[in-house]
Amino acid sequence: MPILEPHRDRGTAESFGVDADRYDRTRPAYPADLIARIVELSPGREILDVGCGTGIAARQFQAAGCAVLGVEPDPRMAAYAQTTGVQAEVATFEDWDARGRRFDAVVAGTAWHWIDPVAGATKAADVLRPEGVLAPFGHAFEPPAELAAASADVVRRVFPQAPVPPAGISVLDGYQGMYAKFAAAVQETGRFADPEPFRFDWQRAYARDEWLAQLPTSGGLTRLAPDQLAEVLAAVGAAIDQLGGTFTMRYATVGFTAVRR
Repeated sequence: MPILEPHRDRGTAESFGVDADRYDRTRPAYPADLIARIVELSPGREILDVGCGTGIAARQFQAAGCAVLGVEPDPRMAAYAQTTGVQAEVATFEDWDARGRRFDAVVAGTAWHWIDPVAGATKAADVLRPEGVLAPFGHAFEPPAELAAASADVVRRVFPQAPVPPAGISVLDGYQGMYAKFAAAVQETGRFADPEPFRFDWQRAYARDEWLAQLPTSGGLTRLAPDQLAEVLAAVGAAIDQLGGTFTMRYATVGFTAVRR
């Protein structure tokens, strides 16, 4: 599967609800400065969260004073989001019926790559108010080189169809390439001002068990059989052990904002 077209892999796109509790518990939140940037740029406080998952980003926007509606294709993830106080409707964004509703911002946290970039940009323009903001964003991560190599090797061996960047391309390179493609699709609609990219760099220390708890929520790994997942976790755990049992993950949360004309 081409790294720039993960939206075509619907099996993976709608697989994350296999363990929604683990996803919500282990996936990192988004930088506070990113949330503030989007809120400040929006003409109002009504937010549509596309691919809202368990509601991680939605709850951050709620805490910033926004009213948030989520759209999520996986009913298990949507049901979990609802238990946390996030209103969520089950649909793919491309097929979702807005029923005339309009929003001040359309956001997508680590989800826009599961949406057709052309259809998604057009749909966002349709549901945004004038001067409303489209803001897709996602976490790209850079583990230590030894861990990255061990992880990629075992995932390619166990599940070759997993969305792993080709050798020589980092996760950050892959994400930046995807978001450049997304921004071009937005620009081509003629309905937005020029997209303005952003990037927030941060890092987090992980103990072995912390990272192994999050790893099964990664795209592709959500679809593995128990024995396959155990093989991946064993190899990655061994690589972390070689690093002393802990490591620092470097994150870059990348994306862009585009104002509807």
